[in-house]
Amino acid sequence: MQESFTSQDVIRLTGITARQLQWWDERGIVVPARRGHRRAYSFEDLTEVAVICELRSKGFSLQRMRKVVRFLQKEFSKRLAETVSGSSSYHLLTDGRALYLETSPQQIVDILKNSRQPMFAICLSDTVRQVKAVISGRKRPGRCRPANVRGVVPSVGKARLGS
Repeated sequence: MQESFTSQDVIRLTGITARQLQWWDERGIVVPARRGHRRAYSFEDLTEVAVICELRSKGFSLQRMRKVVRFLQKEFSKRLAETVSGSSSYHLLTDGRALYLETSPQQIVDILKNSRQPMFAICLSDTVRQVKAVISGRKRPGRCRPANVRGVVPSVGKARLGS
């Protein structure tokens, strides 16, 4: 598997625009390594871009996504791609106020049963597998298109991420 990706590679593989990618770097959402004046994205960076694209399509604001990504890194002490590349499936669920990271199908069912409003669910493990499939050429790249929905206010489990 390729170890380093240029900005153009990330744009081609995820469908994000060059300006979005630059802006995310400037805001500290996904910060690649530097090789001179060029950005060098790792597989982990590419995976985070793909997950953020998925969250954007669900209406998450970039500020909230930054907090979610940082919380996941802090909680697991690993990058997102390292965390979800194992045999377990990780699902991110939100009702617009709370954000849950679950691996147990029963916990997911319990959250969905007790929800009083619609829930969004994203399988983080599937997103990592899709990125790997795109890189290896087995799948066509996606498009990063944000929904026309205002950003949600997520929190993770019982912990508040703040505003």
